[in-house]
Formats: sequence, C-alpha cells, structure tokens
Amino acid sequence: MMNAIAKQPLPLADAGAALKEAMRHLVGGVSVITAGTGEERTGLTVTSATSLSVDPPTMIVCVNRNASSWPVIQRHRHFVVNILAAHHQAVADRFAGRGGVKGAERYAEARWRTLATGALALEDALAAIDCEVEEIIERHSHGIIIGAVRALTIAPTPSAPLVYGRGRYGTYAA
Repeated sequence: MMNAIAKQPLPLADAGAALKEAMRHLVGGVSVITAGTGEERTGLTVTSATSLSVDPPTMIVCVNRNASSWPVIQRHRHFVVNILAAHHQAVADRFAGRGGVKGAERYAEARWRTLATGALALEDALAAIDCEVEEIIERHSHGIIIGAVRALTIAPTPSAPLVYGRGRYGTYAA
C-alpha cells in the first residue's frame, strides 16, 4: 500500500486506516436499507448498495456484522434499498444513528409503505427496491447480502440524488 503524500509503502498496521481515507474520495449514492416488521423494524444508511444482475434482477448490499440491522436482515430474510434524493438528508442521518436514534424510531418523520416482502419503502424515494435474501457471504467485518428483487418503485419525476463523499453529503448535478 502506498502513502498518498510520500508515495512510500505504509506499514500493514496502517492499511485499514489508509483504505478508509482512500475510500472517502469515492463519491457514492446514498441509500437507506430497511428491514424487519413492527417494532423489530430497523435499518441503516449505506453507500454500498449496487445491482448485481438484471437477469435475474438481483442486488448486493454490504453490511457491518456489528450493525443492529444485521440480525434483523438475517432473521427476516428481506430488505429494501431506498435510493435517496437530495432532500432526504435527515432520513439518511436518522438511519445512520445520528442523534442516538435506533430501531423503529428511525422511521419517524417520513412516510413509508409495505412492499412485497413485508419490508418498508420510503414513499418518495427515487427508487425503492424490495429484495428477498438469496445468499449471505460473511467476510471479515461485513456480510455481503445478495437479494433477489421482488418488487420495486421508481419516482415518476425524479429529483437530484443524495451523494456522499469526503465525509459530507452533496448532490449530483449533470
């Protein structure tokens, strides 16, 4: 691994911190992953959701196995990838746990609807992709969750997406 400033190899002990710093330069779309039902519903904010395949329609999301959402996704075997618009920053913050908000409390101050798997979708998300867990691959600190798409909604008049890079939210402008 190379030090970006001095162009010298980094000691292995510093590799994780350096990788984290390097990845801050990669701007990603912000999604909220929702899972569970009733009082057991929860979720998290991610930039690690992506499509795996369109035939069959399949998604991948990477979740830290220490996250409170991890056992809920494992138990309920479903999740929704809610792709956020620029005006959803408060939703992203709640699902990131800012302010100490946890579990079902994260759903406050937004409107939700139940999709095919029983998971909740943000009503005004740019898109909401409802998935049934097909496979979970546990590697290191994270689980790679592969989900078969069971339903989806797309905003009729999309607005600018919410993005995240260098530790801050922003918007995408063509």
